[in-house]
Amino acid sequence: MYIKRALENVVKRLSGQYSAILVTGPRQVGKTTMLKKLMEDEGNIRDYVTLDDLAERNLAKTDPAMFFQLHKPPVLIDEVQYAPELFPYIKMEVDRSHRPGAFWLTGFQIFKLMRGVQESLSGRVAVLSMSSLSQREITGEQSEPFDLDLDRLIKAEKNTAPADAAEIFERLWNGSMPALVSGQYTDRDIFYSGYVSTYIERDVRELSGTIDSLKFFNFVTAVAARVGQLVNYKGIADDADIDQITVKSWLNIMETLGLIFYLHPYSNNVLKRTIKTPKMYFYDTGLVCYLTRWSSPETAMNGAMNGALLENYVVSELVKSYQCNGLEPYIYYYRDRDAKEIDVIIEKDGRLHPLEIKKTALPDKRLTNVFEVIDKSPLQRGTGAILCMAEKLSAFDKDNLIVPIRLV
Repeated sequence: MYIKRALENVVKRLSGQYSAILVTGPRQVGKTTMLKKLMEDEGNIRDYVTLDDLAERNLAKTDPAMFFQLHKPPVLIDEVQYAPELFPYIKMEVDRSHRPGAFWLTGFQIFKLMRGVQESLSGRVAVLSMSSLSQREITGEQSEPFDLDLDRLIKAEKNTAPADAAEIFERLWNGSMPALVSGQYTDRDIFYSGYVSTYIERDVRELSGTIDSLKFFNFVTAVAARVGQLVNYKGIADDADIDQITVKSWLNIMETLGLIFYLHPYSNNVLKRTIKTPKMYFYDTGLVCYLTRWSSPETAMNGAMNGALLENYVVSELVKSYQCNGLEPYIYYYRDRDAKEIDVIIEKDGRLHPLEIKKTALPDKRLTNVFEVIDKSPLQRGTGAILCMAEKLSAFDKDNLIVPIRLV
């Protein structure tokens, strides 16, 4: 069963403007499936080639000119990171023909891929990030960048099915990988086991060469146990029995492969006492639950990590809401040396919108007191909110909303 992706509309729109579209993201999130669906919509006029095919990869690397004689635009080139030698030839064709939508490319964000794009296709390619499914894609609702505009939230509430804490944690535990959500695979543990093994055996080795698979698995598990926390290299190193230099290198690999992302602290000259360390999250909370061995949605909801898992889920959904629309999310967190913390800050139009994430269905107004760190600064504070398990959209006052997590 194909699940419609919000990014489809972005690809269609940009294909009328750019000669090359690059869709990046981790394995099995549906990059190729989405583009093949769009190829059908075009009437299958586009050639398709994957560089997972070793013969095609060899030709692309050793004789790019011949490769493009065989695969003329418009063309979809899958896993293009395996042959950066193609980029100069794509550049020449783009500069020669200026044909909109001539090249659709997919790949994960490994360094040599992005470096090749930056050196050869700067200004000529639209780069889109794709991660696993958002909750709006899963439920079939319209995907929009999360916004605290009250009219938009009221409209979203009318079009969104109810979801209590049990439902949210079921979504969180099940994860957001298309193969699981669509029912292609029904054994979640076997899927995630194979998913992690594939990453270790193929992609991690591609980036780092020789690697101890067991040590890397233990490292990934240690990282998963620390979602929503400040990055602590020493703590991860101790848990995984490796050194801190290796931790930094392997975290870099996980970020490059699209498994994790960082929420950086909001930084401004006015806020001089802020902590500088980023916080770390996974795009897919199902993978986190698998690695940290929560056996059911109920145990995840009632276990020691429930707050961290919920925060990871909400932050990843916020990020996805922007990625699904081809936009860069300007999302941060705040923590100062006086232990005052705001879970999320969204920067938009010169204003800072503070968000707190709570499991409760009946939030207390005192939860908004921490927003005063912005009010007391010269910075402009926009509408804030408590994102929680409330049944309905509500508000403490005109500046502080109560927003059900299902509306993210």
